[in-house]
Amino acid sequence: MRYSILDLAPVPDGTSTAEAIESSVQLARMADGLGYHRYWLAEHHNMVGIASAATSVMIGHIAAQTSRIRVGAGGIMLPNHSPLSIAEQFGTLATIHGDRIDLGLGRAPGGDGAVFRALRKSPDMAENFPHDVLELISYLDDPKPGAQVIAHPGQGTHVPVWMLGSSLFGAQLAAMLGLPYAFASHFAPGALDEAVQLYRDRFEPAGRPEAEDGPHFMLAVNVIAADTDEEARFLQSSQQLAFARLRSGQPGKLPAPTSDLSEITPPLQRMVSQALRVSAVGDAASVRDQLSSLIAQYKPDELILTGQIHNPEARRTSFRIAAEVLDDMQRVPA
Repeated sequence: MRYSILDLAPVPDGTSTAEAIESSVQLARMADGLGYHRYWLAEHHNMVGIASAATSVMIGHIAAQTSRIRVGAGGIMLPNHSPLSIAEQFGTLATIHGDRIDLGLGRAPGGDGAVFRALRKSPDMAENFPHDVLELISYLDDPKPGAQVIAHPGQGTHVPVWMLGSSLFGAQLAAMLGLPYAFASHFAPGALDEAVQLYRDRFEPAGRPEAEDGPHFMLAVNVIAADTDEEARFLQSSQQLAFARLRSGQPGKLPAPTSDLSEITPPLQRMVSQALRVSAVGDAASVRDQLSSLIAQYKPDELILTGQIHNPEARRTSFRIAAEVLDDMQRVPA
């Protein structure tokens, strides 16, 4: 089973955006030398704690710094863009870097109403999402006779398109269009069970190479691995604090880990625990047990791992341990 990385490009408290981007480069280079299959980045706006707002620019930078691993978007929030502009961007990336580029699409805004206004968009743009996905795919496929608009670069590059989602809508659309499907279970697992079942039950083959063998489901998992369970739980406090502050309307840079989580009230703690329940936290043995349980429950075709860790070296160590665990699981199943 393939496993990949979703890098949310965190900007740790006390550091700069430039340092965060360099940290992503170092992580991608490490992943390129390990068994990771993909390295995805996501579109977020108006968030000082995330460095990947210009997602296609970051993808190009990471792809230029690596040689083997696939690099892509997990994802591009299509309501923020015209399908033609995204086809041209990712067609250019594929023209430069060859068959290493992935395009995951979401319909969330990647920001609030103020972001929509700043992007010169409106919230009702999401209503056009299915049509926009089809239009975008047409720009990446072989040119159609008589087409009035051609994406160049883009046309004929056949950049693989993925559907992303955290609700039943994305699952239904992925199934209807015959696309591979990645569920945002790392922060919104509420509809996970129903969405995966719906996707698999309703999948309609569309002859697309991304899912030519049938439905292809990717499970997103938070992984925080360290030498001991105690150290991993301590590192996890950064993610817990960041998520609690985001839900409280106080987003910021990724906090340093702490043993004092008193600012997270009991109701908020329940919310955080539920949102981050698809996680594997601990030493190698603990992470193996938790990943084995998630794989047995959801039977994903692929895993994508993410981990919000304040210290870049500790973050790289966590992904290194996770790769070792997953490689070992392939050789010696639980």
